Amino acid sequence: MLSEQSVPVVRATLPAVGAAIGDIADLFYRKLFEAHPELLRDLFNRGNQANGEQQRALAGSIAAFAGMLLEHPDARADVMLSRIAHKHASLGITSDQYKIVHRHLFAAIAEVLGDAVTPEVAEAWDEVYWLMANALMAVEARLYAQTGVAEGDVWRPMKVVERREEGADAVSLVLRPADDRPAAPFRPGQYVSVRSELPDGSRQIRQYSLSAAPGRSDRRITVKRVQGEGRPDGEVSSWVHSGTREGDVLTVSAPFGDLTLAEGDGPLLLASAGIGVTPMMAMLDHLAAAGATRPVTVVHADRTPAHHAHRQEHLDLIRALPDARLHLWYEEPGDQAPEASTGRADLGGLDLPEDLTVYLCGPVPFMRALRGDLLRRGVSAEAIHYEVFGPDLWLGQQ
Repeated sequence: MLSEQSVPVVRATLPAVGAAIGDIADLFYRKLFEAHPELLRDLFNRGNQANGEQQRALAGSIAAFAGMLLEHPDARADVMLSRIAHKHASLGITSDQYKIVHRHLFAAIAEVLGDAVTPEVAEAWDEVYWLMANALMAVEARLYAQTGVAEGDVWRPMKVVERREEGADAVSLVLRPADDRPAAPFRPGQYVSVRSELPDGSRQIRQYSLSAAPGRSDRRITVKRVQGEGRPDGEVSSWVHSGTREGDVLTVSAPFGDLTLAEGDGPLLLASAGIGVTPMMAMLDHLAAAGATRPVTVVHADRTPAHHAHRQEHLDLIRALPDARLHLWYEEPGDQAPEASTGRADLGGLDLPEDLTVYLCGPVPFMRALRGDLLRRGVSAEAIHYEVFGPDLWLGQQ
């Protein structure tokens, strides 16, 4: 909880900080990378820095956290910050790095806001920062302990034992430990990070969902080649997609991620678009392997059947479940998918049972539209779970 003396200061200054938070985030990252260029080279996503998504995500998370402290002082922050903590753990973030962030963030706040940052204001926002940082560090410490690794020690070599084309712009890689340790267990819906050494010597990191069920000695990821369409193509996805072959050894993290399939027999809605199908593949594979009989509604939207990664496997897994129904949309279905509707996903015609648990993955506009429809139809916000591929620009908008 925010202290009594800090509450009125944060409440009074939140509008000004919120209005300037974008400029603060931009300046913060510039200062951080000037002092620590290795962080941009080997840790932060250079593409998200270039397009501003990381800056917007940081600004949104700080503003949302400060607002929560004011409006819901008795609420625990773990739920709100869980997604960030899982991402941090998958990158091997350590607690000492929060001190580095604090130094450069508060230098940026002081420079942007100038004389408005009185000692009283600085002290109040310092409290906000460390409440958020300590909450994240606590969650991350639990994640490392649950995974059985020391803080930040999440990396291991894994060998590519199979490569398969999975659509017009996606490839799956089956990975096996390249050392003597067994593959770490995971829950359906989780992801791993892959650290790639690029031609310029940088070691960029990206997350990829595990796209097959647990219970096997191997692990499978599916990588979509990100085409910029007017912006630069994804440098890591392009490198992995075009340059990774059977026999290569990749540096892969332990599994993390909080979009995990809940056990039980209640009804499920698994809704995805594009490469967002990958965590749903692991969930469906797990349900089929377990002989689940629970009702499962599957919604998927894509550009064309050819762009639908794992299309045939996706359909086969749904058919293997005795109480599963598929609702499919393609922008251009052509003649290959007579069962599909044309256009974008629409939940209007779906029967939604009570006690439904929902999992969403895909572009943020897709998830926002479906979440809004579900809320209007009486599905509780607590029952709707989602995964964002990239910085969570949605965090402060819920």
